Amino acid sequence: MKSLKELYKIGKGPSSSHTMGPQKAATIFAKKNSHAARFDVTLYGSLAATGKGHMTDAAIEDILRPLAPVDILWEPTVFLPYHPNGMKFVAYNQDDQPTDEWIVYSVGGGALSEGKDDSKTLHTPDIYDLHTLKDVMKWCYDNGCAYWEYVDKCEDSDIWDYLMTVWETMKQSVENGLNHEGVLPGPLHLPRKAAIYYVKAKGYKASLQSRGLVYAYALAVSEENAAGGTIVTAPTCGSSGVLPAVLYHLSTAHGFSDTRILYALATAGLFGNIVKTNASIAGADVGCQGEVGVACAMASAAACQLFGGSPAQIEYAAEMGLEHHLGMTCDPICGMVQIPCIERNAFAAARALDSNLYAAFSDGRHNVSFDRVVNVMKQTGHDLPSLYKETGEGGLAKIHH
Repeated sequence: MKSLKELYKIGKGPSSSHTMGPQKAATIFAKKNSHAARFDVTLYGSLAATGKGHMTDAAIEDILRPLAPVDILWEPTVFLPYHPNGMKFVAYNQDDQPTDEWIVYSVGGGALSEGKDDSKTLHTPDIYDLHTLKDVMKWCYDNGCAYWEYVDKCEDSDIWDYLMTVWETMKQSVENGLNHEGVLPGPLHLPRKAAIYYVKAKGYKASLQSRGLVYAYALAVSEENAAGGTIVTAPTCGSSGVLPAVLYHLSTAHGFSDTRILYALATAGLFGNIVKTNASIAGADVGCQGEVGVACAMASAAACQLFGGSPAQIEYAAEMGLEHHLGMTCDPICGMVQIPCIERNAFAAARALDSNLYAAFSDGRHNVSFDRVVNVMKQTGHDLPSLYKETGEGGLAKIHH
């Protein structure tokens, strides 16, 4: 498994796989072909189907256009064999002869792959020796340690500085979202709601107030993401509101220290990493269960740890967070990370707190393991028709066709 730095990426929304990934690919290709006379970029499958709504073309053009003219070609019905998010970059010389060609895939969370035979250029080292939750939990019990201590053992010493930057960015994205009002960009004319939810929540008595505030914080980050603001992938842009909402609420309402929050971030990242390694976090690959479902699992684990859960209870909380999102489709209207994505973040944040509470009432023993749910999620995602995996053709996305 890779470093948590590969999971928690700081960047601009609205989509990690459709905006951040293609922009990163364009940057790599631009470095190799800085003297090109022009570029062709072909977007395939899901990248093409919902690319305009996700500003995929703008993300690529921002990098390549300063060097040379760019043609973006859209092939929504052509799926390359390795992954639904395929791209082909071609550079041409002054004589209009192709000088370089590169096929690359945006595989979720801003990560890139060249397919089955990944070249070393895209490889970052595996630093975790264990990659199932069962093995990690056994290590925790054998050594009397918490999940975050396993992260500490495997990562470089600078991981805590990095996670502090992640936490500061998450807090800032909540606060930015609460302070911004108006309409989100795009044809849906969707008004921002975070500020209103925050004000209304403050007027309720404590029992209802906390739930309303969690909604407000999740809406705040998701709306910032939809507007192209700076967020942290957790594990993706489309699900970036869930974990910050839970952590921001617990730090402000319960007074948890930054150190405790960083430990919770490490644990959440470990759970997200296991899914990314053994299944997928790309909506185009496995549907929204891989985005919002995984975000809910991460936030459930973080909350359970903060409230003193045992490794088994934390595993149970995360398992419920993911299990009860199984089969969730990725069907954004107009291909934009707005409807139903923003609302889903708010509900998943609330569900994460429920998962923590439910696990806390238990002794941590249960029948379906986290690893099992990860495998089921992967299979379910691959069984879903492509209509329901970020192609803008099925489910709620049909409303605007």
